[in-house]
Amino acid sequence: MNNNNRLIIAAVVVVAALYVVFSSIYIVNQREQAIVMRFGQITDVHTEPGIYFKIPTSLVDTVQIVDGRIQRYDIANMLLQVKGGKFYNVDAFLTYRIADARKFRERLQGDLTQAEDRIATRFNAALRQVYGLREFSAALSEQRGAMMQEAQDLIRPDAADLGIEIVDVRILRTDLTKEVSDQTYNRMKAERLAEAALLRARGNQAAQSLRAIADRQSVEIVAAARRDSEILRGEGEAQRSQVFASAYNVNPEFFEFYRSMQSYRTALGNTGTTMVLAPDSEFFHYFGADAGGNVGIGTPAAPKPLSGAIAPAKPAAAAATPAPSGLLPLSPPGAQ
Repeated sequence: MNNNNRLIIAAVVVVAALYVVFSSIYIVNQREQAIVMRFGQITDVHTEPGIYFKIPTSLVDTVQIVDGRIQRYDIANMLLQVKGGKFYNVDAFLTYRIADARKFRERLQGDLTQAEDRIATRFNAALRQVYGLREFSAALSEQRGAMMQEAQDLIRPDAADLGIEIVDVRILRTDLTKEVSDQTYNRMKAERLAEAALLRARGNQAAQSLRAIADRQSVEIVAAARRDSEILRGEGEAQRSQVFASAYNVNPEFFEFYRSMQSYRTALGNTGTTMVLAPDSEFFHYFGADAGGNVGIGTPAAPKPLSGAIAPAKPAAAAATPAPSGLLPLSPPGAQ
């Protein structure tokens, strides 16, 4: 045997030795689990990280590495019916991990896709059950936390039978469907309108009540003011009459003179009125002659009709008759 053949044989032996060594060694890190099977039967499960050995080659012993980290499964836009027949659009997710690798291999062949299919079915049923037992507003209230816990409790037993631990269940979104949203909006709008109408009616009632009270108080105040004014006016008239009576008793002649002057001022002032009186009228008492034959103030001239007044036509026989001596000519407007 020459040297070339020896080198070839040595290389084959080294390669075979390396294959045997490396095929008998497998490493498990801290994020994984290892399932060791011999002729398809599970012989061992390693959950701790480290270096492990098995029978060389994959003809006898095989190793399946399973991810031990927490996984997430999402359900998006799921249509759920609540108690009463209305519907929600729900987004939710759950987190899980492989807790028992032996069961996971026996029940699901160690296939994560099969595991998520089973989880999805059970998760869907749990959410429908949780929402179906509650009223329309429960998912939007403080009951949401209890609903998530209840869904987790419903899924957990079946998942544990598959070697899977359900870590958490969360409901991300709970929205009304468009039809239900429109119905809810219309109902809320009607309620707000009814409440606004009730508040307006109460406000109008209160306003009318206050207005009636104010009107009554106004009438009472005005009546009281008129009563007091009449009382004061009566007292003033009484005092006035008393003052006039006192003045008349002190000097009756002067009082009559003063009253006559007041009457002249009122009657002969700037009124634009034409007056025709007899010379011996009592109205002109203080314009007459005194006891000695003298005229009290002066001999009045014949009266003239005021501007704008239409004098009555005189008979022809009376045209030459002199004017009576006792008439007082009217003063022009503004004269005293």
